[in-house]
Amino acid sequence: MHSPEALVYIVDDDEELCKSLAWLLESVSIKSRSFYDVASFLEGYDPLTPSCLVLDVRMPRAGGFQLQETLNQISSPIPIIFVSAHGDIRMSVKALRQGAVNFLEKPYDPQHMLDVVQETLELAQERFEANQDRREVELRISALTPREREILSLVIDGLPSQNIARKLGTSVKTVDVHRTRIKAKTGADSIATLVRDILQHNVQV
Repeated sequence: MHSPEALVYIVDDDEELCKSLAWLLESVSIKSRSFYDVASFLEGYDPLTPSCLVLDVRMPRAGGFQLQETLNQISSPIPIIFVSAHGDIRMSVKALRQGAVNFLEKPYDPQHMLDVVQETLELAQERFEANQDRREVELRISALTPREREILSLVIDGLPSQNIARKLGTSVKTVDVHRTRIKAKTGADSIATLVRDILQHNVQV
């Protein structure tokens, strides 16, 4: 089930539709916030809250696809449900290829919308937690010096200390000292668990 703090953002220039969808969500105790244009949503969006987005394709000024592109550029984990009164296969394929989780035609069936939103909020919670874990790993690595990052990168490539020392023109003892510092600075149980976390969350060293 979704977290009680989870939120549904509704971005649609149709004010009445926003109100009716917000009421529908409220009827099953799902919190929502409505915005009537892309700019106001970007001002009000809180990436530190698990959330999903119900997004209209066509709006004045910036449309849904432009907002999707912006969110992709900032690596936002928010899952998007597109809605459109003018949807076609080409449009839905484009939305899904760029990462949307669903594409619904207006007018949508209320119960189907609730089912889709509830499923998507579960996904939002999973993505949010994974994103938090990734940020934590990035924060731990940010404490490392460039040399320590270089050695860690070679460890990730599978090189033992002897090979790393030869490659960097230094001694095995120096490499092992760096490895000990890397473990201490990142608070890792071991270098192996640190490498696992880096690979699991696709973190750049």
